[in-house]
Formats: sequence, structure tokens, C-alpha cells
Amino acid sequence: MNIIELAKVIRSKNSGPFKITLDVIFKDEKKYNYVKNANVITPELIAKLYQISKDDIIAFTWYEQGRALKVTIPRTIPSGSPGDTDVYGCQQHAPMLNINI
Repeated sequence: MNIIELAKVIRSKNSGPFKITLDVIFKDEKKYNYVKNANVITPELIAKLYQISKDDIIAFTWYEQGRALKVTIPRTIPSGSPGDTDVYGCQQHAPMLNINI
């Protein structure tokens, strides 16, 4: 099952000029627990999807209360710098859309 079928929201945004936060908010507790317990979305997967070292992941946190996963990674180019194509960081969630659980 694709993550799109399980999540209510999949988004990215700046977490300051040097970091991106990825949020996956699930439709309900059952879907949240299904994805979390499947152990498919891991720091290793995030590192592979974003072509970074696992050690570069700043935060990887499952939030029970919000039925969400929050991941923070470094931006490859600081927000607003020459060469930056996504000043707000709102298009960086795309690699997450192909995750199958």
C-alpha cells in the first residue's frame, strides 16, 4: 500500500534557512500504528531517498499524540541562496510519495 493511501498529509517546509522538516500525518490511529510498526520508514530509508548520510538526519520522531512522523534534514542549499529552487522548502516531500508499506 502506498503512503498516499495511509496519510492525510505529506508535506515539507523550512525549519530555518538551513533545514527542511518533512511531516507525514496519518488519517487515523490504526494507519499510524500500521506504518510505524511496519518499520519501513526508517532513518536509513530517508537517507537513501534524500541522498544524505544517515548521520546527517537531524531528527526522526514518531508522535503518538499527533499520529505523525516528523523528520528534519539539512537543506543542500540554504533558503534563498543562489541556486535555491524552493525558497520555502514546500516541494521537498516528493521523494516520500513513492514509499510503499
